[in-house]
Amino acid sequence: MRIIFALLRVIAGIAIIAAIVAQLTTSIGFWQSSGITDLTTQITNYFSFFTIDSNALAAIVLLIGAVILATSRGADPKWFTLVRASVVTYMVVTGIVYNLLLRGIELPQGVTVQWSNEILHVIAPIYLLFDWLFAPGRTPMRRAAVLTILVFPLVWVAYTMVRAPLTDDVVHHRSYWYPYPFLDPHNSPEGIASVAFYIVLIAAVIGLVAAGITWLSRRRGIGARRR
Repeated sequence: MRIIFALLRVIAGIAIIAAIVAQLTTSIGFWQSSGITDLTTQITNYFSFFTIDSNALAAIVLLIGAVILATSRGADPKWFTLVRASVVTYMVVTGIVYNLLLRGIELPQGVTVQWSNEILHVIAPIYLLFDWLFAPGRTPMRRAAVLTILVFPLVWVAYTMVRAPLTDDVVHHRSYWYPYPFLDPHNSPEGIASVAFYIVLIAAVIGLVAAGITWLSRRRGIGARRR
């Protein structure tokens, strides 16, 4: 069982990395064809998407997790369980938000690579949840871990809302750049109030998903290990 999940984690991690690289390569080609010569800001924008950040973290965690499964027979280290739970939460929320709010909406990254898009927004979130439920080694977590899981999304929101008005969107010739339409106050008559609503809503979703993930860690069954 451990070797099977180790192999699955390696495959999933490589697939995620391939998807990130494929979309980045295509986006760079799009930017260059648009006459953009300084790609520093564009690449920074690319890695400012919550989806990309979450998937990059997921790939790292999956590969580390594969090594842990292949080299250990006991329960996972507590730090790894916390990091893994955090990444699972972010990926599940990524899947939910994309498929409810963003599917079919063109995002400011150039031409979308469809297979990459599906891996990052559908297949990877589903696999991370599957892995959390059934892979061996998971250890019980305290309820307070939810607060730790929320730290990264809150930092990301703060970073995004501070950076966005200061970043030029040279592709669409605007003096601001927001990674997602619902975070852009220019897209709604309510402006920042609309953005605040979505931030609170998504924060609540992240909190609920994190609570569910930590609750599952305390359930006996496949994947769970009691110390």
